[in-house]
Amino acid sequence: VQLQAFGGGLVQPGGFPRLSCEVSGRPLSDLSMGWFRQAPGKGREFVAAISWSGSVTYYGDSVEGRFTISRDNAKNTVWLQMDSLKPEDTDVYYCAAAPWQRIDTSDRATRRETYDHWGQGTQVTVSS
Repeated sequence: VQLQAFGGGLVQPGGFPRLSCEVSGRPLSDLSMGWFRQAPGKGREFVAAISWSGSVTYYGDSVEGRFTISRDNAKNTVWLQMDSLKPEDTDVYYCAAAPWQRIDTSDRATRRETYDHWGQGTQVTVSS
């Protein structure tokens, strides 16, 4: 499974970029997906996750109500719509994949070890 994230860059506070994660090597419908983020010298923080069908989503406390995760299995793509960005949202954002049945609770969705595959990351910098 290969994951490639797009859509990062320099964004002004309050901005609303959308990150994309393109998946190849396996049907996206076989996978549950997540987004994490990491700042230099810090651990990788859970941002959001979505079940294989898209019917269940999970969010980290710091982004709940501002970010939205979605997917289109036919397009092999997962998105992270980010709204009301703050400077503290500045991080490298990673998409990640797990077997579809593995994410069945919020606890599993938020754990790094739940995911088997990771993309290369895309930098989001929030600054005026």
